[in-house]
Amino acid sequence: MRVVVAGSSGLIGTALVAGLREAGHEVVRLVRRAPSAPDERGWDPPSGAIDEGALDGADAVVSLGGVGIADRPWSGARKQAIRDSRNVPTEVLATAVARAGVPAFVSGSAVGYYGDAGPDEIDESAPSGEGFLAEVCRDWEAATAPAADAGARVVRLRTGLVLSPSGGLLALMRPVWKAFLGARIGSGEQYMPWVSLDDEVSAIRFAVENDALSGPVNVTGPAPVTNKVLTQTLASAVGRPAPLVVPAFAVSTVLGDMGREMLLYSQRAVPRALLGAGFTFRHTTLADALSAAVRA
Repeated sequence: MRVVVAGSSGLIGTALVAGLREAGHEVVRLVRRAPSAPDERGWDPPSGAIDEGALDGADAVVSLGGVGIADRPWSGARKQAIRDSRNVPTEVLATAVARAGVPAFVSGSAVGYYGDAGPDEIDESAPSGEGFLAEVCRDWEAATAPAADAGARVVRLRTGLVLSPSGGLLALMRPVWKAFLGARIGSGEQYMPWVSLDDEVSAIRFAVENDALSGPVNVTGPAPVTNKVLTQTLASAVGRPAPLVVPAFAVSTVLGDMGREMLLYSQRAVPRALLGAGFTFRHTTLADALSAAVRA
């Protein structure tokens, strides 16, 4: 297949490009600078411009990316950047997919779509929740409409916390645990859906290759865990105790909405669509995923 990937320089995108090529697919990378390699094509989302012919012959377009949501406080300007960096590129690509007649559009989203869903297990049929991230995800997914309206198969990837040896959640958490500062957050009963980077990449490739898969897809491990279990499992993986507790009020006071939504909200999301379509996870438990990431 010929697959066009936007957001190919990020943690997930870099691994995805390698995975697609290993599977024998041709990859075209959209870049926001002057193209400097044969596999690159230029685009500028704010202006809506994409190099002529960039999507010619494409069997699928994958849209990833967006500025980080955990690397700085959620000021008004940062919230706008979080929205714009997702909605604008997605709509530009969805429109280009429609015009070029590309059969499939696989677009990023996140489990933040569900807001604070409590302890109950939720799949892709669950409604959207409340909060800033839920609003961002709703708009992000809505931006795929031009492609869907044109008849393209659209997959919306509701990704959980990605566990990778080279970035993502572990890049933030591992140094803290190594310094004996690992801690449970609040009650620890809130669910934090995770997925290994290997399975994230495999799931995206699965979405590209399988015509039967469409609509929202939870890209999360099959066994979501609470913050308490995540804390204990990570402590075991890095060989450090984690006896501390960060009170919920401290999270809210210091980090505001960002802390509440990212650390205290609960999403017991399960990958019903992937499993129903026949996807096989490499890492089925958090312990497996953390062990693989920490060893790498």
